[in-house]
Amino acid sequence: MSLNDLYTCHGENLSETPWDIYPRPQMRRDSYVNLNGQWEFRVGEEAAPVYEGSIRVPFCPESLLSGVNQHFSEGSLLCYRKKVTLPEGFYKGRVLLHIGAADQELECYVNDKKVGEHKGGYEAFVFDIT
Repeated sequence: MSLNDLYTCHGENLSETPWDIYPRPQMRRDSYVNLNGQWEFRVGEEAAPVYEGSIRVPFCPESLLSGVNQHFSEGSLLCYRKKVTLPEGFYKGRVLLHIGAADQELECYVNDKKVGEHKGGYEAFVFDIT
């Protein structure tokens, strides 16, 4: 282990779903799914369909805890993908996808349909994916 590979005690003991608690307990809803954890990950052109790696969300690719631990040059296209099945009885009228932050530009797809995009870094935003 090098100095760059040092973990805190919390980093050494991460669960499969990091920070699997409701983010704002005072605003808790009864239909909530935490999407933190392992996602498929790839770097490359939009047309490249093969996801060969994985990343632990919510960590950035450069961090050791992401499992990627690599810096990518400016302008690199980073793609994340996760199959999600909502639990029985989840739907209560609207389904909102909350994203805590993205670096610069994001396009979001659900079932291969574009549901939104966001430009700007390090701010939270929401897509209605009902």
